[in-house]
Amino acid sequence: MFEKISQIFKVKELRNKILFIIAILVIFRLIAAIPIPGVNQDQLKSFFENNQFFGLLNLFSGGGLSSISIVMLGVGPYITSSIIMQLLTMIFPRLEQIYKEEGEAGRQKFNQWTRWATVPLAAMQTFGMISLLRSQNILGQISNFEMFSIISVAVAGTILLMWLGELITEKKIGNGVSIIIFAGIVAGLPSSLSQLSATFDSSQLFTYIILLAVVIAAISGIVTITEGQRNIPVSYAKRIRGNKMYGGSSTHLPLRVNQAGVIPIIFAMSIMLFPGMIANFLATSSNEVVANIARSVGNVFQNQIFYGSAYFILVVAFTYFYTSVVFDPHKISESLQKQGGYIPGIRPGKNTAEYLYRIINRITLSGALFLGIIAVLPFIIQGFSSIKSISIGGTGLLIVVSVVIETVKQIEGQLVMRDYDGF
Repeated sequence: MFEKISQIFKVKELRNKILFIIAILVIFRLIAAIPIPGVNQDQLKSFFENNQFFGLLNLFSGGGLSSISIVMLGVGPYITSSIIMQLLTMIFPRLEQIYKEEGEAGRQKFNQWTRWATVPLAAMQTFGMISLLRSQNILGQISNFEMFSIISVAVAGTILLMWLGELITEKKIGNGVSIIIFAGIVAGLPSSLSQLSATFDSSQLFTYIILLAVVIAAISGIVTITEGQRNIPVSYAKRIRGNKMYGGSSTHLPLRVNQAGVIPIIFAMSIMLFPGMIANFLATSSNEVVANIARSVGNVFQNQIFYGSAYFILVVAFTYFYTSVVFDPHKISESLQKQGGYIPGIRPGKNTAEYLYRIINRITLSGALFLGIIAVLPFIIQGFSSIKSISIGGTGLLIVVSVVIETVKQIEGQLVMRDYDGF
């Protein structure tokens, strides 16, 4: 490991890229420390501690939401916009054609539409969040001009982080948006550790050991599932053109256990978030019937068993949904057939598509169940542990480990490209 680190800093171009990304992350953390005025910090802290899904939303904002900073939404609206645009490609074939068939120009146009859609989404999310915080007495009375100013600043903060993320992505060392979220998660570790040391109870030592073992097991599982894949053997028929023979080789088609990454958790979080937010809005309604219904809905979503069960089911369902979006067995089968490839023992065409569909459904089941367990890991820990100061975020672990693996792979790829013989 130390040898690779020394090799990284020996390559000037790679060293400059890493230092540039570190500088971007420093700027991000400085911005995230600037709060908007008029926030009751004590009530804000209590609010996030008692609302599991808002804590998860804070995770995807890079930690900016918990302090109501000028980048309180983080890159959340950009992620939402990207998801919406991907779903629209399934509804409107023309969008899919622009993205897949028009090359780099089409992708740039698609990305530009995604950026434009981020602006209204950020404005709506800011308005909803500020209204909710006012109803919880976390923010005082705000005039229309102050509301407009806060929305403008929050939208500008989101656009700034989106731009910083794209600058990181251009360096080809990891995905910029993921690295910004990763930085927000890691930045919260010192305060969590200090809180743990301040509330350490020696009589709970065995529980601490069990929790540490759970964390290590979760990290090992994340690495295994993230890297896990099933290799489908593929053979290519021999073809003769003129006096030369082509093909006749054998390779494999890798099918990843977790094709969807962390996207299903984001989908499920969005679905679980809205009922609670709407209930909080309507709980203070002057209409007694509406207020009682809203309070009942809010109480249901505060129930840990109901929330955890619904969250688990949605994550599993969205894992299958998103896998079907990113992996199309029929297109893979057509591509193999056009290139003269086939799976040994399986007829090309429809039979190959059915075989791939059956295999991807089986391996996706294990990936979906694993993602569901990771998503509800905090509920499981809180149910069996009496240590309330410890909160193990399974989603946070998944993001951190996935980003580290992806970044290390890209750095190693650039090292190999510059000195192949040395590796």
